[in-house]
Amino acid sequence: MKDFGFFRVAAASPSVKPSDVAYNLEQIAIMTDKADADGVSLLVFPELSVTGYTCADLFGQDLLLRAAEQAVESLKTKSLAWQTAVLVGVPVPFAGRLYNCAALIKAGRLYGLVPKTYLPNYNEFYEGRWFSSARDLMPEPATLFYAGEDVILSPLQVFQIGRARVAVEICEDLWTPLPPSSYHALNGADVIANLSASNEVLLKHAYRKDLIANQSARTVSAYVYSSCGFGESTQDLVYAASSVICENGAILAENERFKIEGSLIEADVDLDKLEALRRKQSTFGSVSPDGVSNTDLRTIYSIVDAGKAADTDFDACLLRYVEPLPFVPGGNPAELDSRAREITSIQVAGLATRLSHINCKTAVIGVSGGLDSTLALLITVMAFDKLGLDRRGVYGITMPGFGTTGRTYNNAIGLMNALGISVQEIPIGNAVMQHFQDIGQDPDNHDVTYENSQARERTQILMDLANKLNGLVVGTGDLSELALGWATYNGDHMSMYAVNAGVPKTLVRYLVKWATENYFGRDSEASAILSDIIDTPISPELVPAGKDGEILQKTEDLVGPYELHDFFLYNFFRFGYTPEKIFFLAKKAHGTYPQAVILKWEKTFFRRFFTQQFKRSCIPDGPKVGSVVLSPRGDWRMPSDASSRLWLSELEKL
Repeated sequence: MKDFGFFRVAAASPSVKPSDVAYNLEQIAIMTDKADADGVSLLVFPELSVTGYTCADLFGQDLLLRAAEQAVESLKTKSLAWQTAVLVGVPVPFAGRLYNCAALIKAGRLYGLVPKTYLPNYNEFYEGRWFSSARDLMPEPATLFYAGEDVILSPLQVFQIGRARVAVEICEDLWTPLPPSSYHALNGADVIANLSASNEVLLKHAYRKDLIANQSARTVSAYVYSSCGFGESTQDLVYAASSVICENGAILAENERFKIEGSLIEADVDLDKLEALRRKQSTFGSVSPDGVSNTDLRTIYSIVDAGKAADTDFDACLLRYVEPLPFVPGGNPAELDSRAREITSIQVAGLATRLSHINCKTAVIGVSGGLDSTLALLITVMAFDKLGLDRRGVYGITMPGFGTTGRTYNNAIGLMNALGISVQEIPIGNAVMQHFQDIGQDPDNHDVTYENSQARERTQILMDLANKLNGLVVGTGDLSELALGWATYNGDHMSMYAVNAGVPKTLVRYLVKWATENYFGRDSEASAILSDIIDTPISPELVPAGKDGEILQKTEDLVGPYELHDFFLYNFFRFGYTPEKIFFLAKKAHGTYPQAVILKWEKTFFRRFFTQQFKRSCIPDGPKVGSVVLSPRGDWRMPSDASSRLWLSELEKL
């Protein structure tokens, strides 16, 4: 079985009985049996889960401490039947002091004890009364004989489980200005486990979740947070088992709080993704939080080989949501509204700044009645409104050609009139026919020359009009077209400012819809036209239409579905995934497509992405709006002669 870079983790919040070690051990074993059956590689239990967190002065009793050690030894024996590595919380006496520790147990061995560094001794917490800080054990680790074997006692440990590098902090460690997990991550840990006992008070839960998510983002790690729940003493506090699993700022799983039984949450974290993001983020790992080079700290960390990860069948069941439309704002309408408002604001600000900088009060834009030119037109109008300029300074040019349909033509004219801009119609048929005659092109041969001659004629018209009007040509091409090279070189590929350069095709429709509903008014004259444009099939309209104006040249029939291409682009660009992993994820996200269809278009994507780089090497200026941008002055630099052989060869094997 292939792991595809995934690593299954879980957070357990078992029912406990304070100081009843036998009962607690039984609950830990039951939950581990379940997690092991699910293919979990790392299972994290709460702080002091072996004894219960709320034992208070009973932590001073030798009988309880010996029982806890015996429970760890018993867990070692039980773990011979598990592939899962287990982290449990246990009080460990050493050199006349007591430490609040996490114990890593796997395959019959105790691999390490990690003590808590920061001990809360304020408000409702009194841990300083019973425990000592891990500061006593830094930088040199201690070794003690515990649960039947010699083991390291140190907070500076990274446990290698398969590909995952696991480190531990405990509860309060997370809430401090310099959490130990920051150092752990700088020293290679990509999975952080937090064994916690966090009580509930009003508004704390939301803050705690934000804290976990933010720390996982800052450390570019997976963060497995397990907190205790039902059964802990409620003498003065209530514990609700608030367990969360995060990955680079995103919550993958969280449990239901206030249950009267134990709970278990599981998720598959993406180690490939975390590694790729760390490599890309040049500031990650350059220095430690105290200004010391992190490489200087690696000598004080113990790297502990804890064996293989579990044999998890990720193909049969992947415990994470794979977003089919990664560029499209998901979630509730409020989130969609917020994202769309932010994106269009970036586009508008970019164009408005450029116009202001060059003191330009005229913009020229080719309007076809399609989605891309519509979005570019709306952004241009919004930029003029923002600058307080007369909309008549926006010159919308419609240039009907051999494939223009009545539907798109009427929508283009109607929209421009409704928006109150200057409208000009310049048919290109005669000019293109003259060009065909000049170069000896047969007009009945609808090849690439036939199509591209029209695109270049339109661009020439726009550029020359811009010179005449002392204006700026606003480009309409989008990010997806740049990725596929689906643009005519020195045709629609070129402009003076490309407002859609950072907007993928799958997002364009949503932005046009948002602008229709939130800026141009649902009941405005433009609304009905915009709604019809949204429903119009995507087409370059460069070959004659069929009977009754039917669009015969549909882009997605020729180049493939944009929802697949945008999926391929996002995962290739953002995380550097292999074609095989992208194919695996695409099957999960786009199950309505047959696998052969996904594979066909993925091959098309990689072939076109590599062969069309030369177009991206000289694209116009345009604003970055999301995490993916293909500008050679921005996030993507690639030789135009790069070979796609490695990527296509891998796909041929699937």
